[in-house]
Amino acid sequence: MKSSILKDKRILLAVTGGIAAYKSAELVRAIKKESANIVVLMTKAAKRFITPLTLETLSGNKVYSETFSSPLSHIEVTNNSDIMVIAPATANIIGKMASAIADNIVSLCFIAFKGPVIFAPSMNSKMYEHPLVQKNIQKLKEIGCIEVTPEEGELACNVVGKGKMASIERIIENIKYALSPKELFGKKIVITAGPTREPIDPIRYISNRSSGKMGYALAKVARRKGAKVVLISGPTELKTPEGVEIIKIETTEQMLKAVLKNVKDAHVLIMAAAVADFSPKSYYEKKIEKQNLQNIILTPTPDIIKTVSSLQKKPIIIGFSADTGLDFVKIKKKFLNKKMDIIVFNDVTVKGAGFETDTNKITIIEKKGIKDLPLMSKEECAEEIIHCLMNYLITN
Repeated sequence: MKSSILKDKRILLAVTGGIAAYKSAELVRAIKKESANIVVLMTKAAKRFITPLTLETLSGNKVYSETFSSPLSHIEVTNNSDIMVIAPATANIIGKMASAIADNIVSLCFIAFKGPVIFAPSMNSKMYEHPLVQKNIQKLKEIGCIEVTPEEGELACNVVGKGKMASIERIIENIKYALSPKELFGKKIVITAGPTREPIDPIRYISNRSSGKMGYALAKVARRKGAKVVLISGPTELKTPEGVEIIKIETTEQMLKAVLKNVKDAHVLIMAAAVADFSPKSYYEKKIEKQNLQNIILTPTPDIIKTVSSLQKKPIIIGFSADTGLDFVKIKKKFLNKKMDIIVFNDVTVKGAGFETDTNKITIIEKKGIKDLPLMSKEECAEEIIHCLMNYLITN
């Protein structure tokens, strides 16, 4: 299940003459999976790396490459597009765009287009780092274009450096960001995610099955809405969401310190992390023998939400409650005792919900009512939670 942001959006994809042009086929497929409509532009150089027929077949639309075969195409296709994406963007096309040189179909459309523009540079690291290329990139960013920065990796010349075109996932995330209304602009949101680990000895620890997917999805959606997002994450294999500040921690105590430091000027705290309830009273410097494990004394970990809710200037608090069965009396007690503004409940016994899944089934509870939602992707759950937050900000 996908986010609905790109559904029926009209995306103009420009492919230019770099080795990464072969990835444009994958990008077209990924955009189509988001239920968007896509039209492709190609420079003459791009056609030396991938054929127009390939991209025409995948997009289901005519590919534009010749400036004069349809003289007004640069006006027609830009009038009907919501966003323009240049991927890969070579040093050559970046220079032309920055200098308003309109001598091919891509640069012509760029000059004619009035909507948001994203470009994903791809070139040798020496070229990317050249002062004039960087100056041109800065000029584009100053007029509002969004750069999806290249990544470190092995380049076509067998040299490892920064110049590899950004991943398809990052490009699509930036498209979603550019097309999302910025209702949370000016708001700082602190989000916790993943598990915490309470060490017993150098090898063992107490933790839980949290993957961090829910918290990371919330960070993505909040960032798309224009918020400044600080993500405080326990151990997870997930990639840092685009445009999000991340603080990595291990223990509950470390998470508490990071939260208290960052909520001082925050408007919202979303506690999506699955914080360990107990930690060993003592840490053993050497591995404990199996027969001694039964004698470990546990002590409760700090209650982060209670600590934050007791602050003189507290942010809006959205808490999470994962349990085995829906018990409204228990949830209401937790909601009131911890002084939360919104609580999100999920029953981990429901198939497809809870830890380590890409889907979830949540119930959003606040003082004014309860919203029970069907099973959906965690990104869709995040959109529902952020929508609930925006309504709360408006009415309180």
